[in-house]
Amino acid sequence: MTYHAKSEFLRVMLERGFLADCTDYQGLDEALCAGVVPTYIGYDATAASLHVGHLLNIMMLRWLQKTGHKPITLMGGGTTKVGDPSFRAEERPLLTPAQIDANIAGLQRVFARYLSYGEGATDAIMLNNAEWLDQLNYLDFLRDIGRHFSVNRMLSFESVKTRLDREQSLSFLEFNYMILQAYDFLELYRRYGCRLQMGGSDQWGNIVNGIDLTRRVLDSEIWGLTSPLLTTSDGRKMGKSASGAIWLSADLLSPYEFWQFWRNTTDADVGRFLKLFTELEVAECDRLGALEGADINAAKIILANEVTALLHGRDAALAAEATAREVFERGGVGDDLPTLALAAAELGGGISLAQLVVRAGLAKSGKDAKRLIAEGGLRVNDEAAADPGRMLSTADLATPLKLTAGRKRHALVTLG
Repeated sequence: MTYHAKSEFLRVMLERGFLADCTDYQGLDEALCAGVVPTYIGYDATAASLHVGHLLNIMMLRWLQKTGHKPITLMGGGTTKVGDPSFRAEERPLLTPAQIDANIAGLQRVFARYLSYGEGATDAIMLNNAEWLDQLNYLDFLRDIGRHFSVNRMLSFESVKTRLDREQSLSFLEFNYMILQAYDFLELYRRYGCRLQMGGSDQWGNIVNGIDLTRRVLDSEIWGLTSPLLTTSDGRKMGKSASGAIWLSADLLSPYEFWQFWRNTTDADVGRFLKLFTELEVAECDRLGALEGADINAAKIILANEVTALLHGRDAALAAEATAREVFERGGVGDDLPTLALAAAELGGGISLAQLVVRAGLAKSGKDAKRLIAEGGLRVNDEAAADPGRMLSTADLATPLKLTAGRKRHALVTLG
């Protein structure tokens, strides 16, 4: 659909490629033009950090605030106890309240990099749905809220149909999730005047449920807006790498590794990712994305610098670029490479090269490490390594050891 938006926020969303669908473009557009629209995205606290797969929606909240509206980051302290079944083959593992609280603390640190929190009209606020979900009386909830939900309609949602079509179990616990998320929207409207929910397109059914419930209970006009589920040009899910998730926390993934992920973007994705994950002007994103040959590498460095600067700061981005130049152009070690510090006591009689590769995060298992070495994909201090069983002692680590997997992944091993 081509919609000519009047509000700055919807114009940005459309121009930069953020929009998949909206429940009512015109109604939302008019509300955005009329005043501040409090808007939320929910995040269940299933891990200690968000990853690159969440970054698209975080950028939507950032643009929302930059264009004069109020972001609400809703932590799922309550719903995490149930687990979102959307498009999953099996039930999520259940976390303890202490694990959930620790995870929420980690998520708060990530959001603080992108949003300005405070008491002002357009300052972001962070809420926890445990505030209202933990207090629910089950019988009252069934009578007052449950009666508005049609099981027939809930079974028609794609996320539920997918599980049932595969004859995979869908527990009653999980089935309740969509009711709880719908109730979140109702409570956010009641308590904070929230009128818009955003999320990935896999959340469409849950968002529509919340809108329908709020209209039935309060006869109020609210909206939903979704972003596309992002894949790379070669069809891979965004946010995964050979070594695992691309975390947004520096405790789980170094700024250098984060920078390197973006530097390794496929040529065909550069222009699109610049529009989605940086704040460069659209025309400049298009210009950089159209470059070819060696010139596209300069655009990838700009992409990596801009995305890393937003999350980790400009100094960290420039340090990562300097390390990359040292490693790739001059064959050096670099100051910012991911580093594994081993204690001498850990080594005992030594450590095999395959074990070291796994410990350094360059392979997921000993089997993967042995395959990497057998295929000639590992270098030690820039020299090809052929023996996965080679034992390394404290003497071998007297000076830092550089491991290189393939052409683009590096790690230092030192004695702590």
